[in-house]
This record gives sequence, structure tokens and C-alpha cells, in this order.
Amino acid sequence: MESKVQEQTTATNLSSEAPGTLAKSPSVGDQPWQEWLEPVVDILAKVPEYVSQFFSEYQKPLTTVGLLLLAIVSVKIIVAVLGAIDDIPLLAPLLEMVGLGYSAWFVWRYLWKASNRKELLTEFDAIKNQVFGDNA
Repeated sequence: MESKVQEQTTATNLSSEAPGTLAKSPSVGDQPWQEWLEPVVDILAKVPEYVSQFFSEYQKPLTTVGLLLLAIVSVKIIVAVLGAIDDIPLLAPLLEMVGLGYSAWFVWRYLWKASNRKELLTEFDAIKNQVFGDNA
């Protein structure tokens, strides 16, 4: 009976070289899928290098495209907010009345008399000089 047990243990690929050592498994390089896996791993290892090279090469166009997309999204959000404000029942007519009142005040204050128009032009020139400098 002991001989049958020993035959079974030798048939399972146990190493008899030294006690406590395991038998070597078949080589991974012998697998047929290994030749397909190596190029994929090589390409995936170089992806960060490709991405950094792409971004460094096309930094200005990518920044421009990003800013354009940001501007488009901002305009869409502003239009949605204004549409939501316009849907509030009494808020739209109230804002129209405020705008008409401010326009009437502006005409009365700055455009009605010639002296007031000159005052407006001097204020406008002062602001223009602050923004663009005295050479503008």
C-alpha cells in the first residue's frame, strides 16, 4: 500500500532534490499569448511619455480650445440662469421698471443740458486715462 502512495506522489511533479523545495512550474514564455502581450505592455508603458509629449507640443492650441469650451459652457449657464429669473412671475417686469427708471435718471442727470454732457465727457476721459494711460 505504501508503494502506491509513493507512486502517486512522484507522479504529481514533486521535487526530490532537496527537502522543502517545490517543483518548477512551466515557463511563462512558452505560453502562446505571451507574444501578443509583450507589445501591448510596451505600448502601455510608454503612454505617459506620449501624453506628456503631446501636451507639451500642443499646449497653446489645447489652452485655446479649453478656453473656448469654458466660454461656451459659461454662456449656456448664464442663459439658463436668466431664463430661470425670467420665469419668476413678478421679477421680470420689476427689473424692466428698474432699467427704465435708471435710464430716465441717466438722461436727466447727464444728457439733458450741455453743461452736464461736458461733465460726462470729462468723467469718461478720466476713466479712459486711468485704464489706458495718458497716451491714449
